[in-house]
Formats: sequence, C-alpha cells, structure tokens
Amino acid sequence: MSIVSIVNFLLIAGVVQGFGFNLVTVFIRKKFNKTILFLNLIILFISLNNLQRWLIEKGLISDLFVIQQLLVPWYLLIIPMFYAFTTHFLKVENKVRGFIKLSLIIFVAELIIRLSLIAIVYHSVPERNPQIIKTYTLIEDVFNLMYMIFLFVNACVIIFRRHHLTEYILSFDDLTWMKWFIRLGTIVLGLWALALTVRIFSGNDDAYIFLRFGTSILLYWLGYQGFYRYSVVQDRISLRNSIETDQVLIGSSKIAYDAKKEDDFLNEKHLKDFEKIRSYIVDNKFYLDPLLSMESIATDMRMSKSYFSKLINSYSNFNFSDFINSLRVEQAKKFLSNNEFSEYTIVAIGLECGFNSKSTFYSAFKKFTSKTPSAFREQY
Repeated sequence: MSIVSIVNFLLIAGVVQGFGFNLVTVFIRKKFNKTILFLNLIILFISLNNLQRWLIEKGLISDLFVIQQLLVPWYLLIIPMFYAFTTHFLKVENKVRGFIKLSLIIFVAELIIRLSLIAIVYHSVPERNPQIIKTYTLIEDVFNLMYMIFLFVNACVIIFRRHHLTEYILSFDDLTWMKWFIRLGTIVLGLWALALTVRIFSGNDDAYIFLRFGTSILLYWLGYQGFYRYSVVQDRISLRNSIETDQVLIGSSKIAYDAKKEDDFLNEKHLKDFEKIRSYIVDNKFYLDPLLSMESIATDMRMSKSYFSKLINSYSNFNFSDFINSLRVEQAKKFLSNNEFSEYTIVAIGLECGFNSKSTFYSAFKKFTSKTPSAFREQY
C-alpha cells in the first residue's frame, strides 16, 4: 500500500469519525451550548474539507471546481471556529474581539468570486482555459493562509500571554491539552505553508499529502480531547458551586480521647487542638486543594510539624495524607450518591474533590470504601 493510499484511508476514516462525533454530540449528549457548538463546527469543517479532498483524490470531483461541482473553501472556517471555541472555553468571549462575522463575510465573498469565475471560464470564454481559475485559487490560498495565521496567533496570545484572562479557568483546567493543540496546529500550518511554497515555485501539489495527514491526525485528537476536557471543566464548575462543607461527613476523624487513656498524649487539650485543625481544614475547603501540604496547615495553625502530625495520627487514626483523602472521599460519596449529579463524569467529581488524577481518586476511594466510584454510584 502506497503512502498516498494510506493518507487517503486516514482522510476518509477521519471524516467518518468526525461526522460520528457531530451526530453523537448533537443528538445524544444533553450538554450542548456555544462552546460545544464551535467545537462541533471545527470538527465539521475539517471533515468536510477532508471529504472534499478525498473525493478529488478519487477523481470524483475536480480541484478546479468545474461546473458540476463547486470546490468550497471549508478550511477557511476551521481556525475562526477554533478561536471562537477557545474564547468560550476560557469564558473570555466578552473580553476579546470575535472574528466569526468577518470570517463568514470572507467565506461568502470567496464563494461568489469562484462562482463568477465558473461563469466566465465555462460560459463566456470560448477556449475554456482554466488558467484564471488556477491563478485565483493560488492567490486565495495565500490570503487564507495569512488570515489563518493571524487568527491562530491571536488564540496563542490569549492562552500563553494574557494570563489575567485565563485565571478563572486555570482553577479547573491547566490547559495543557490546549497548549498541545496549539503546538500541533502550528505544525499543520507549517505544513500548509510548505506545501503552498512548493506549489508556487514548482507547480507541484505532492507536498499537500503531508498537510492532509496532519489534519487527519488533528481531527482524531481534537474530537476526543476537546469534548472530554470541556465536559470535565463544565462538570467541575457546577460541582464547585454545589459543595457545602457543612454537609461533608467526617466519619471516623473525630475520636473520643478517653477511649485510649493509656496513651498520655490523648487528653482534652490535644483533642481540642485536633478539632481546631479539622474545622479549619473543612470550613475553608482546604481538602479540595490537590496541592495541600501538612507544612502549610501546620504553619497556619502555628504548630510544629511534629506536634501537628502526632495530633492527626492520634485522633484520626490516619496519617495526614489519608486524613485529607478521607475527607475528599466523603465529599465524592455525597456527589456519587445524589441523582442530581448522575450525568457528571466520575473524573470531574474526583478532580473537584481534591484528587490530582483519576488513578489517585480510584485508589483512595477503593481504600476507604472497598468499592470503585463506578460501583458505588450504581448503588444509587
């Protein structure tokens, strides 16, 4: 199988996946708003562009947009939709300029120009020389590339430079996935620029095969990461607004000191100090912080690290890490047992309850309940 055949297979496979993604998110998923709309439009326009390219490679249509088939510049709308998705995902759409209207105007203008050229070449020119179409297509490609780079740089600036705009969303998502998308997008734009350069100086379109391969990979990656990450972030925002610390079940963290009178450390004063620590952590929701450390709490309470540690170990029967994780698990149990949160992802619940990854959440939850979060949720 040749490289061209492999790329063509990836093109059509990506198209099928892209259309499948659109159908699932539109007709099956309950959560659908502007952010998901723009993500779906990104996937849709990449899919349409790749489908069009696949049809051209199979000889079913012409890249000179003959009278039977108009070649549509779907790729022109991909970056504008990504820019719109980025601003809505970061919740800064009201703080930066949008380019949707401008992009749609350019898109419609290019379609009108193409239709006009079709009319001129195939109806008004006796020789039907398509050279004018080729020249226009090349000029349009250069213009569109420059416009895409302009929008892409604007999105990069928001993510990498304007930290004051991303402060809110960074408390829910570190944006690592989006930064990787920026890097992959930079590579794809570079491949586009390379292919266009080769085409200008040699008239050869072979270099576009690498661009098609890059867009296929990007389509696979973006479909999963974009929707998954957005779902987690949205769930976390809703969960955080629902957390009420006074309803967190502390369980076995409160132990009567007189049950162990043989230990000289267990006395009324030390019990009160432990209760102060517990209340300070719970009332201020510190257990929800994945970066919480014993040193920071001990410093806040003006206690030595050794004394603080002994209080936790003696009155909770846990070390500090397990004590904090027990509070996180109790909060997670509250969400998992409530039908109101049945549509929320387990990953979002674990992250919002203070765990820094899915694996640590599952491990801690099973340790304290002897069940996985999924099995626990099924009970309710």
